[in-house]
Amino acid sequence: MLETNVCGLNFKNPLLLAAGVMGSHASSLNWILNSGASGVVTKSFSIEPNPGYHNPTTVPVEGGIINAIGLSSPGVENFKEELEQIDSKGVRVASIYGASPEEFSYLASEIEDLIDVIELNVSCPHAMCGYGSSIGQDPTLTEKIVKATKESCKVPVWTKLTPNVTSISEIAIAAEKGGSDAITLINSLGPGMKIDIKTGNPILSNKFGGMSGPAIKPIALRCVWDVYDSVEIPVIGVGGISNYKDVVEFLYAGASLVQIGTSIMDYGPEIFKTINTDLNEFIENSDFNSINDMVGYAHKKI
Repeated sequence: MLETNVCGLNFKNPLLLAAGVMGSHASSLNWILNSGASGVVTKSFSIEPNPGYHNPTTVPVEGGIINAIGLSSPGVENFKEELEQIDSKGVRVASIYGASPEEFSYLASEIEDLIDVIELNVSCPHAMCGYGSSIGQDPTLTEKIVKATKESCKVPVWTKLTPNVTSISEIAIAAEKGGSDAITLINSLGPGMKIDIKTGNPILSNKFGGMSGPAIKPIALRCVWDVYDSVEIPVIGVGGISNYKDVVEFLYAGASLVQIGTSIMDYGPEIFKTINTDLNEFIENSDFNSINDMVGYAHKKI
């Protein structure tokens, strides 16, 4: 009852691990797959190694966390070893980042034989200049990056967008024109900050970071709603999901799949099994026969 097909790939349920939370090690990603997720998204990685920002890189705040990891990356050559060890029983999604269409294209061609999907990170709010949201706020550059990536690989390409724009639908349409197979919404919100009132210093070493967790769910939900009405390709929802009711809302808003990240810190990997059990019970007690019946349901009620 929870099975679905998106971009020609079969998912045993609509729940995936979001990028970043479980780091770069295959053992951690396999743990999530064994805990009930239908797929995992790796931490974003680049061509060359990148140490990222110094600690502290995360700080809890009311409603979630603020993080500024700085897109730390082991580099593609080192990360290939981890990709090879991710269990193929789940859908393997590799998140990549770069500073130009050529860098994204190169990364995609290097890893396409090791994974099932490539997710383009053009949306990190705390990345160094020239990366992340500085790319994803430009529809023309976003379209060029997607197009270059699609031309260099045969696997589906998802584009993860930032909410920090005037019109997220405009960026989604540009990604679709570039050939994106799906749109992932949203990356963390911000940047935001927290100050230590004893020292007067910002807590994060980078001063600013991206906000994630339950507080951003209403914004993520609205972005999914808007983009579902704007493109013909599937939408993947992410942002503040912690229980089956959140998943139902995202499905109703137009998401075909959802990704879970920050909530794992509070509930552990068991959150996937819990949500799957509750979601299956919800469907059994409803008039729906499948996940597909629920996608965009709220739009049909207007």
